Amino acid sequence: MKIEKEYGELLFDIRRELHKIPEIGFKEFKTSKYIESFLRKLSPDRIQEVAGTGWIAFFKGLEGKRTLAFRSDMDGLPVEECEKHENRSDHQGMMHACGHDGHMSILLAFAQFLSENREKIKDNVVLVFQPAEEGPGGAEEVAGSKLFEDLNIDEIFGLHLFPLLEEGKIALKDGPVMAQSGEIDVSIIGRSSHGAQPQEGIDAIVAAAAFITEVQKIVSRFIKPLEPAVITFGKTWGGEARNIVSGEMFLEGTIRTFSEDVYMSIKKRIRDIADGIEIVYGCRIETVFRDMYPPVINDKRLVERFGKAYEGEVVDIEPQMLAEDFSYYQKKVPGLFVFLGSKNEEKGFTNPLHSPNFNFDEAVLVKGLEAYASLID
Repeated sequence: MKIEKEYGELLFDIRRELHKIPEIGFKEFKTSKYIESFLRKLSPDRIQEVAGTGWIAFFKGLEGKRTLAFRSDMDGLPVEECEKHENRSDHQGMMHACGHDGHMSILLAFAQFLSENREKIKDNVVLVFQPAEEGPGGAEEVAGSKLFEDLNIDEIFGLHLFPLLEEGKIALKDGPVMAQSGEIDVSIIGRSSHGAQPQEGIDAIVAAAAFITEVQKIVSRFIKPLEPAVITFGKTWGGEARNIVSGEMFLEGTIRTFSEDVYMSIKKRIRDIADGIEIVYGCRIETVFRDMYPPVINDKRLVERFGKAYEGEVVDIEPQMLAEDFSYYQKKVPGLFVFLGSKNEEKGFTNPLHSPNFNFDEAVLVKGLEAYASLID
C-alpha cells in the first residue's frame, strides 16, 4: 500500500519532536506525555497506560475477528550526541542512538492512518508503545500485564531501523533472527604476595587467564558447529602493582546464542570450568549470571504473509547476534520482527546503532508505515 505525501510530512515532524527528548528506560516521562496527547486526539476505542510510561491504544475493526498488534520501543540511550547533527537532542548526555524515535514515529503515523480509515479496516488493531527496551526489558512487563492478556491478541509485529541494510529495503527471516543474551560477572579471589615470592600467594591473574582460555573453548569444542554462539569477555581488571602478585581479578562478559538450550549448556560449562580452576589454582571463583532477553524467533506463517502483502523490496537476512526484548511478546503470541534499512552512503547515514553519529533520512520511515499498512490492507 502506498502512503499519501502528507504522512511523510507527519513522520518527519513527529521524529524531529521525539528526537529532542530522549529519556532512559521507565523514565520516558516527556515522551509518554507526547504519545498520550497524540493518541487521544485520534479517539481510539481504548487507550490505557502500561508499565509506568508506556501506552496501549486499541482500534476496533469492522469485523473484529482478528486482533493484530504493532509494537514500538520508546527509550533513548545515555549517549552524548555528535554536535554536527542539525536536530540535536535537548537532553544532555542522552540520545535516540538506536532509532526508537523513528519507530515511535511510524507507530504514531500508523495510529493516524487507522483513525482516518476506520470504515475500511476489518481487523482489530492494537498499538503498543513500550518503555525500556534497552534495559531492563520493558516488553516482559508489558507482555505479562493483564491488559495485554485481555486484548486477546492473535499476532504481533515489530520493526527496527538497521544501518547495515540499504535504505528502504526490508529484511526478514523465518525462525531465529536475533539472539538470546545474557551477562556474566566473574570474581576470582586469590592471595596477594610480593612478586619476588610468588609461592606465597595465589595469582588471580594467572587463574583468570586460564579461566578465559578454557571458556573460549566452549563454543569450538562443546557446542555443535551448527549451533551459533558467542562468549565474549570485554572487560577485565585487577592487581595492585607491577611487583605484587594479584589477589583479585574481575571479568565482565556477554553470552549470545539462538537457542535457550545452548544458552543453558554454556552456563553449566562455565560453572564447571570455574570449579576446575578453583581446584587447580587454589583460588575462589564467584560467577553471577544475568539472563537477559530470549531469542527473537519469527513465525514462518507471518513471514510468508508479509512477503505476499508488502509491495516494497524484501530481502533475506542472516540471523543477528544482537538482542531484542520483542521476544517476550513472541512467547505469548506468534510474532514477526523485521529490519528496515537506513543505510545511505551518499548522505552519510552509515554509522552503527548506539553510535553518537547515528542518524537516518526520515523519508525511510514511510516504508515502515507502508509495511504496517499492508498487513491490514
